Amino acid sequence: MTALLARDLRLAFRAGGGFGLALAFFLIVVVLVPFSVGPESSLLAAIAPGVLWLGALLACLLSLDRLLALDFEDGTLDLLVGAPIPLEGALSVKALAHWLTTGLPLVLAAPVLGVLLNLPLAGFGWLTASLLAGTPALSVIGTFGAALTVGIKRGGLLLSLLVLPLYVPTLIFGAETARRGAMGMEATTPLAMLTGITLATVALMPFASAAVLRMGLR
Repeated sequence: MTALLARDLRLAFRAGGGFGLALAFFLIVVVLVPFSVGPESSLLAAIAPGVLWLGALLACLLSLDRLLALDFEDGTLDLLVGAPIPLEGALSVKALAHWLTTGLPLVLAAPVLGVLLNLPLAGFGWLTASLLAGTPALSVIGTFGAALTVGIKRGGLLLSLLVLPLYVPTLIFGAETARRGAMGMEATTPLAMLTGITLATVALMPFASAAVLRMGLR
């Protein structure tokens, strides 16, 4: 499992679809928002939690179509299906590699970009906590979508259409946690819900991903 994780991390950097692309997209979204809604500080502060969470979600979505595509093209997926290690574990490792190269850099960059949107000081900790709790679910759900569309030529759009509805609960509770925290309100309840969603996703979704991948490779 450790060797598989190290291999996926190397491939993520070599393929050019890792943290650099996600961070660049995240930065572009944050920079363009003031141009579209105006430079009013109070308005930017009000929408900052939602904008930052939506930007992080879309940035995670960018690299999902390559999550399993390279392994499918070189035959690695067929070897993983027949390997003695559980396929569920292998897909969990791939989701972890995606989070380390995409989700974690976004978590670290979000507070810095929050300054550009005039995010209230009280919201920085809650924003970071919500992204840290929610972005693993984005990677695990994305792995499920990648398993559904593996082998489909130009399946990136289909992957986005399949995954985005599954992202909605994570987006709702993540943005609500950051919004309440920025307003000085009680934010532990939506954060607990977000954590529960992530834990349930991490526990159950790899089995669904493995099942659809086995069917897709038959």
